[in-house]
Amino acid sequence: MPRPARLFDDALPPPIALKGRKAELATLAGALSSGRLSRLALVGGGGSGKSVLAAVLAHRLRPRHPGGALWLRVGNWDHRTLLQMLALRLGAARDPLIAGLRAHLEARGRTLVVLDNHENDREMARLLDALDGTPVTWLLTARRCLLAGVSVFPVIAPLIQSRRNAFPAVRALTSLLRWNPLALGIANGLVRARAATVGELAAWLDREGVGRVRVMAHEDDVAEVRLLVEWAWRRLSPAARRILGVLAHCPGDHMDTAALATLARAGRAAGAAVRSLRAWELIQEPMPGRFALHAVVRYALADKSAVAPARYFDYYVRLLEQRPERFVVEQSHLFAAMDHAQAISSLEKMLRIEALVAG
Repeated sequence: MPRPARLFDDALPPPIALKGRKAELATLAGALSSGRLSRLALVGGGGSGKSVLAAVLAHRLRPRHPGGALWLRVGNWDHRTLLQMLALRLGAARDPLIAGLRAHLEARGRTLVVLDNHENDREMARLLDALDGTPVTWLLTARRCLLAGVSVFPVIAPLIQSRRNAFPAVRALTSLLRWNPLALGIANGLVRARAATVGELAAWLDREGVGRVRVMAHEDDVAEVRLLVEWAWRRLSPAARRILGVLAHCPGDHMDTAALATLARAGRAAGAAVRSLRAWELIQEPMPGRFALHAVVRYALADKSAVAPARYFDYYVRLLEQRPERFVVEQSHLFAAMDHAQAISSLEKMLRIEALVAG
């Protein structure tokens, strides 16, 4: 099974212009280009713009990394799973795993590795320690990061300090939504698509207590986003709701329309549903034709339209058995399937996964 190493250039959204981030980008690019800093974490609350900032920064740094660049969504993975993911993406030897990875990275030269959505400090420490000293620039995004040896750069919503408006169409909502880029983006999508007026959204947010003080469950429990998602949910088509449910409970990463149509049982309605979700900015498109949810939106939908993990396993394992050339783009789903097989102690499923990994 041919699995060429991919650069993140064909797995990342195109570079975009970020409002209010010019100084941050210059500072971060300078620090990471100097060679004195090799491990940096962009840390901030849900929806503050960490991943978008990392993506733009990675595009800017790419020419200074002749070994290429990788973008991996890591979440709460075990460090051994992360090492396997790196080895498979790079085309490195996996036996012995750490020695094979270190030798490959040394031969490859200066490489940029973006680890998006880091959640487990203990496992990340083991990963970084295992590959310490290799010519890698590590760029993490995280809601919190308690790792010694990693420089932390706090990320806040752009324009909040200057009190400027990122989205003129919904400027009247900026303060109400507390400058949260994700919430403002969704509100902007709703208004631009003429699904709602600014006044209607303001009335809904106020009536539902967007300004009320309460204890948050965790960093992804963002009231501004949750209320906008709830407003949209009540007005979406059944197919669009089921697609959001599939994305919200997906243990892997981005999904294409064919997968969404099958797992959401949306059929021919899937295309129109995806278009409406894009227009309302409820879903993201990290790669052309592939869709995902921001972690804060996932949390807002956590209690809606749950999909059994076994359905994801069956779909993606069968797909990769029939289409092995899809291995790279569907890799996160394969590792999620591996995690599912181990969680239920299914030898049959473990053997199917091992056959795919071994190629």
